[in-house]
Amino acid sequence: MNPQSPKYHLHTLSNGLRCVFMASEKVGYCGVAVNAGSRDDFRDRFGLAHFVEHTLFKGTPRRGSQAINNRMESVGGELNAYTTKEETVIYTNFPAGYSDRALDLLADLVINSCFPAKELRKEREVVIDEINSYLDSPGESVFDEFEDRMYAGSGPGHNILGTPESVKGLAGEDCRAFLDTYYTPDNMALYCVDRCKPEAAFRRMEKYFGSMHLKSSHSLRGTKPALPEPFSCDLQRDSHQAHTIVGARIPSRHWPERYALFLLNNYLGGPSMNSVFNRELREKRAYVYSVDSFVGMLSDCGLFTVYYGCDREHIVRCEKIIGRVLAQLAETPMKPALFEKIRRQYLGQLLVSSDNRESRAISLGKSLLYYGEIHDTDYAAEQIRRVTPEQLRFCAEMILNAGLSRLTLL
Repeated sequence: MNPQSPKYHLHTLSNGLRCVFMASEKVGYCGVAVNAGSRDDFRDRFGLAHFVEHTLFKGTPRRGSQAINNRMESVGGELNAYTTKEETVIYTNFPAGYSDRALDLLADLVINSCFPAKELRKEREVVIDEINSYLDSPGESVFDEFEDRMYAGSGPGHNILGTPESVKGLAGEDCRAFLDTYYTPDNMALYCVDRCKPEAAFRRMEKYFGSMHLKSSHSLRGTKPALPEPFSCDLQRDSHQAHTIVGARIPSRHWPERYALFLLNNYLGGPSMNSVFNRELREKRAYVYSVDSFVGMLSDCGLFTVYYGCDREHIVRCEKIIGRVLAQLAETPMKPALFEKIRRQYLGQLLVSSDNRESRAISLGKSLLYYGEIHDTDYAAEQIRRVTPEQLRFCAEMILNAGLSRLTLL
């Protein structure tokens, strides 16, 4: 689908806030995508972006926390949010016809949140408990340990949640300053999916969000993380099994070859049982309990990673097999029959994933935020159809040339 398809209606509010609308008959979705995440935490305030996301729901001059929670739930909807290294999304779903209510609430949260001290004290304990629970899950925390080393000395090089010590030091004025700095029209995108005409939706968006003051904040983000030297290390965590990440730095989400990389990643360690790494490490040799590969792209760089959980005796063997598989793919282009098979599988997975309407709605806001246009499932499918075996070979070579690193929690 062309990014400018009439299926989507794009509009820019008077203050520069970019908006997208799509029609829906039964269920509506609204959300705000903000180009700010843990990478943008203030100095010595690690975990701030995530803490702001939590405490946005704790009060505004118009609403207390209970009223905020009940506003969408009282009509059968939901209100939620999440934070990554470079984005925060505040979103809601609801029976079609309630977008006015949803937009009013979202605008109140991102413009007027006042971060009451009493609520912040309680939420600090909630977040600290979340941190401790996360640290008790080595299969999850190994990703942060690996990223901390791959992005060392830069904004992305710390845990999204922060530490118990850093969270204890976060105050209401920190939250308000972060909101004023990053939650600005030029640094956000707004999406709405509902049963109404586009003109009506955009009038509502202007009504509730048009009062936001335009401020430039894009220059605030730090410089591109330096490339690390490849490393291989073990960390003791007293786990009953070894949790390992093998990976390398890759280009950003704006890299022209990214769809070839997505296809390669899906072939290597995607969610299907027939992925190469699952066949080689689990089905054929029974070395691992689980294995998956991932592509994570930021605005100026990214990571290709392979996770596997196994007994300690198999750590290095698995690492060698991963390197050998990549080397074989980097040596010669994939044969046409196999290439068409894996492309067909990925295109089918894209189609199935598009049935998740909430995820599709959120992707509207993120796409507009990062690319200024809509890159939907149809757009992605078209890009995948253009990928060639040579591009896959090039991506495998690029990963190897970047130098594979390994980190294991034991």
